[in-house]
Amino acid sequence: MTAAPDVRRVAASAPPVRRLSRLRAPSPWHLALIPVSLLMAAPLVWMLLTSLSTLEETRRFPPGLPGSLQWSNYASAWNDSPMAHWLVNSAIVSVTCVVSNLVLCSLAGYAFARLRFPGSQLVFLGILATLMVPFQVVMIPTLLIVKHLHLVDTLPALIVPNLATPFGIYLLRQFFLSLPVELEEAALMDGASRLRILRSILLPLMGPPLSTVAVLTFLSVWNDFLWPLVVINSQNNMTVQLGLATFQSAHYTNWPVLMAATMLSQIPVFVLFLVGQRWFVQSIASTGIK
Repeated sequence: MTAAPDVRRVAASAPPVRRLSRLRAPSPWHLALIPVSLLMAAPLVWMLLTSLSTLEETRRFPPGLPGSLQWSNYASAWNDSPMAHWLVNSAIVSVTCVVSNLVLCSLAGYAFARLRFPGSQLVFLGILATLMVPFQVVMIPTLLIVKHLHLVDTLPALIVPNLATPFGIYLLRQFFLSLPVELEEAALMDGASRLRILRSILLPLMGPPLSTVAVLTFLSVWNDFLWPLVVINSQNNMTVQLGLATFQSAHYTNWPVLMAATMLSQIPVFVLFLVGQRWFVQSIASTGIK
């Protein structure tokens, strides 16, 4: 009489053989993806090794590993330049652009997905067409607009052109289209407004696409160099990417200190990507299923 419970207990405690075999079995794609990932990580590893080397070791050929770790390069990069101020400027611009993109792109994406008004499809196609226009084409007109607004050499000059992005509008619109309309119809019958539906019903279901827009916007604004180079003149308003250029000169560049400063500038990017990686992958997977 006790044999059946014992069998069930043993079966429950047995390891999932099929799951373990599935985890251990490598995919043939790994043979191609592992070398590609190592190749893509090589510049980062080289930058880290250079930041811990002496100036003489960076000029050595063939190159090799540093003889001793020069952590003083990071102290020099931090103390010999207003690195903290540049990081704060970049953080202010990036976080402001992320928040504005989440708000404005959500509103625009919902409008294009659910509201029908004359010329909606034409306007949406016009927004998509801007994705094919390089920034160098619109850089001068954007600079003239910023100059007319008296924003040159200020942080708002870096924020205003990035308040909303066409890619964010497109991505969120596609996810709004994938949500069932019945959720909104039930809320409309209960007397909820469009903004209430968007805020209370739809946005809580869109964690992956919103995190994707946030990560991509932060990376784009944080790593931007060309637009700050054009519109910022004073060192007090420089972002971290523009400030890194001050480490170089026409006749001499301290490469270990420059690489150390570059590593410091990428720490927020690494942290953000590690935090938002799960939602980013879910967003890409959901887009593929759609």
